[in-house]
Amino acid sequence: MIGINDLAKGLSVDSIFAKLSLIIKYLKHETPATAIFVQSLLPVNNNFKTFSGHTAKADLVKKLNSMLAKNATSTSYVFINLHSSFTDDNGMLKGEFTNDGLHLTGAGYALWKHLIFPYVKGLEQEPSLIPRPKQVTRVQGLFPLYKVKYIYYKADSLLNEALALKQMLSKLGIVASLTTKMQADAWYSIKVEINRSKTDIKKPGSYTLNVTGQDVVIGAQDKVGLYYGVQTLTQLARDGYYVDAVDIEDSPAFKWRGYMVDVGRNYQSVALLKTQIDKMALYKLNIFHLHLTEDIAWRLEIKRYPQLTRPEFMERNKGMYYTQSEMRELINYCKERHILLVPEIDIPGHSAAFKRAMKVDMQSDSGLTIVKNILAEIFETYDIPYIHIGADEVKITQKNFLSAISAFLKSLNKKVIGWEPGGNFDQSTIRQLWMDDAPVTSSKTNIQYIDSRHLYLNHMDPLESVVTIFNRQLAGADSGNQQALGATLCLWPDRAVAEQIDLIKMNGVYPAILAFAERSWVGNGYKPWVANIDLNGHEALKSFKDFEARLMDHKKEFFKELPFPYSKQTELKWALYGPYNNSGNLAQKFDPELDHFDLNSEVSQNTIGGTIIFRHWWAPKIQGVLKDPKENTTWYASRKIWSEKDTVKSFWIGFNNFSRSQATDSPPLGQWDNHHSQILINGEIIPPPNWLHAGQQGGLEIPLSDEGYEYRKPTTVHIRKGWNTVVVKAPIGKFAGKNWNNPEKWMFTFTEVDE
Repeated sequence: MIGINDLAKGLSVDSIFAKLSLIIKYLKHETPATAIFVQSLLPVNNNFKTFSGHTAKADLVKKLNSMLAKNATSTSYVFINLHSSFTDDNGMLKGEFTNDGLHLTGAGYALWKHLIFPYVKGLEQEPSLIPRPKQVTRVQGLFPLYKVKYIYYKADSLLNEALALKQMLSKLGIVASLTTKMQADAWYSIKVEINRSKTDIKKPGSYTLNVTGQDVVIGAQDKVGLYYGVQTLTQLARDGYYVDAVDIEDSPAFKWRGYMVDVGRNYQSVALLKTQIDKMALYKLNIFHLHLTEDIAWRLEIKRYPQLTRPEFMERNKGMYYTQSEMRELINYCKERHILLVPEIDIPGHSAAFKRAMKVDMQSDSGLTIVKNILAEIFETYDIPYIHIGADEVKITQKNFLSAISAFLKSLNKKVIGWEPGGNFDQSTIRQLWMDDAPVTSSKTNIQYIDSRHLYLNHMDPLESVVTIFNRQLAGADSGNQQALGATLCLWPDRAVAEQIDLIKMNGVYPAILAFAERSWVGNGYKPWVANIDLNGHEALKSFKDFEARLMDHKKEFFKELPFPYSKQTELKWALYGPYNNSGNLAQKFDPELDHFDLNSEVSQNTIGGTIIFRHWWAPKIQGVLKDPKENTTWYASRKIWSEKDTVKSFWIGFNNFSRSQATDSPPLGQWDNHHSQILINGEIIPPPNWLHAGQQGGLEIPLSDEGYEYRKPTTVHIRKGWNTVVVKAPIGKFAGKNWNNPEKWMFTFTEVDE
């Protein structure tokens, strides 16, 4: 931070500015990437009768501040205006921020930190809120959060929400006491209150948040709404000193906003699950769907049948499961955060582990009896209203099996969920859509459903996932209704991992959760499923840019120690050239990679993004950037990169983002992929990594290591001073892959990344 504090020495405004300009010029020459901030001067308060040499300089202070603001862009610095926030109606430094008219007190430095915080942290000027509230009205005033002594809650039933607020303040270093009675010294307080009189907050989970210069009031008609208000306040209180005055009214578009984790295939520790639950809570997700049983392993302790969780009957992560104590802990951990844990016991499909342990088929008479006993124990042990019974991808050999299970669960007053397409469910079973939704959403029945179509993170590139999820219209509706309950984001990594954290890193979990939290809370979205940023028109692009700015803020603020594979991509503009008929010869060269080609005048179309998908492997359900893609063609992409100096920069580069659910073969040695794709910078071919398992046939028990750009070390490239030209070559042969495990992914990723 560069500041100028003194005009008293007699230096002229022009002289001070000239000296400042020389300093900035020197810094820019020596360290071009250094961010330079210049803050405005503050006048002296003459009421203190001190610093007489300074008090007469008020007009010069204004003149210099005006010059600093006017020349910020041309002189390559960022100007921070402190003057208007620190001065009174007479243009003097406010007395509340100084004890001698010149120097700042603790209160002054608290305000100073609040004002400079977004600049030095590289954040948006206003706190970024995810999900975006329905209505935000900015008003004049600042609430001094650091002065809070009390959290006031009117009823003992609100203790959990008051504690959540106390914990939030504690993380900011603020110690506040809980009280049900207003205290005499409660000059600044935060109140949480049930308010059923307001007609605008009748929807479950709705809340209001009112911040003034004197207090903060969170109101709702239910406790979950109060909890959501606390989460919004958490995001507003980013610097821990002041909160800008604001009036917020908010409510969710969908009542079912879920996140599903498959722990049957890949076990996750309770600690890792809790970390994800914490982030769900911050972003107002309210359903934690835990897929506990699979062909690979049964991961929930059943006291009556201990053999289910014995290591010898597991094929991966042997001996790893959740005890009854751990499951209670998870359920309660969720409940404290107003999240409902929904366990999935997959029946009768995906039940090979059951068969190995119990020595019977689940659809046999004895198997049915065992399943009923298991379910009975689950509901005797845990206080849960829902059960997911799976029932997809299986041949029903006993036609009455599912009806018998459903009747049994109804007798226990439990709500049943199953996959669609799936088993022969009755009308009361809630359907979770994972593929074809026609039997449910096109009918005139009253069947309730949850949308998980194209919401499987294990199949998505991390940059693509944020784009496609943000743009989605969930459940085929702008908001929830009696049938369309909402949606669930799913993590289904079939392939084994070397470390548990790879499940989060390789599947881009956290950026996707934020995009999903935004869309499932706000609603709306677009009906076509798209894989690229700019396919839904100008307003959609504008909306995504706004979300991405908030997303990048949250990456810096809330995910410093967690994997967050996302880089800003809305400013990456590409020119595309093609199609060139390669007749199946993917290595064939065409004009755009030759010296004589004019990259400026022969553009076929333009697009935006860090990951560009020419044709999605699930086309036509998901749109890629090409409207009419052709087999046996080659396309090129180009853009320019500016650098202040000769340097080495790090980039994410990729051409085939492996699904984590397929046994995809590793790339050939010396190639980025099996398409002969290339990337050239200033005419020089950038070589691919020296793959650890080059050319190896894929296997579900072979963990991925360096195949994906998001989990390997970025590629370092020499960049020269000035403009640099990037050319990407992306050929394709046949659209059909050689098998399920090796789909033809016609795409590329290129974006600068901070390590």
